[in-house]
Amino acid sequence: MTLGPFARFVVGKGRTRQDSIMICPHKMSNDAGGTVAKGDMEHKLAAWLSGRNGSDELSTCALVVAVLLVGLNMLLNSFLVSVIALVLMAYAWWRMSSKNLEARENENGVFVESLGPLRPWVRNPVQAMGEARAYKHIKCPECGQRVRVPRGKGKVRIKCPKCHHTFESRA
Repeated sequence: MTLGPFARFVVGKGRTRQDSIMICPHKMSNDAGGTVAKGDMEHKLAAWLSGRNGSDELSTCALVVAVLLVGLNMLLNSFLVSVIALVLMAYAWWRMSSKNLEARENENGVFVESLGPLRPWVRNPVQAMGEARAYKHIKCPECGQRVRVPRGKGKVRIKCPKCHHTFESRA
């Protein structure tokens, strides 16, 4: 990265030269009246997020439900619905910014296990919808392995990839 001829460093009270803010007049301004180098905010955000939980299935699900509740609240205009949506958003933000990674991972694992077969629908609903339209999932009668078969093929003979049992089913 090259610094222009006007680049300088602002060393504030209690700051060293290494943790000071790079100032360039052609970049965006900060609240101190100077300017902050482009990308500096991204670096600060990345530094703040390092070692934190980030987004997982539980926080994403909480945010999606909160957004749906906000949309529902536009029709109902209910104080209770808006409070529940706000609490869900705060909970999701708290989970994403938490540094207790082990506890958040355990909570997310319990949530994912409780979803069971609905997990693909929570993780990526668009892809799950495409999968459901294009393929049929059939269980092997011998071992219970789920086998994916393209829809619209009529009666097909299927060989289980796990136990190698051959059986027929309608796709």
